[in-house]
Amino acid sequence: MKTLTKADIIERIYEGTDKNRVDVKNVVEKLLHIMKDAIKKDRALLISGFGKFESYDKASRRGRNPQTDEAITLPPRRVVVFRLSRKFRAEINS
Repeated sequence: MKTLTKADIIERIYEGTDKNRVDVKNVVEKLLHIMKDAIKKDRALLISGFGKFESYDKASRRGRNPQTDEAITLPPRRVVVFRLSRKFRAEINS
């Protein structure tokens, strides 16, 4: 299985349009910047027919160092989750 990279996305868009690579790269970079800002500020990003990115805060919690078995406190942090839209999930599972 090959991972689709940002460079691959830029290449596919470039091949399907009459724009040059630099313009395509700038548009992709701008799109990713907008998406990151939305998740950071609004904590959610919905792309209809694709899915929803949501970020939320996790409280600090007790943990354990597996090497020393020492109890530690893990600091609070923000995590991002992605949930597929029903339509996309149906496409994948058809």
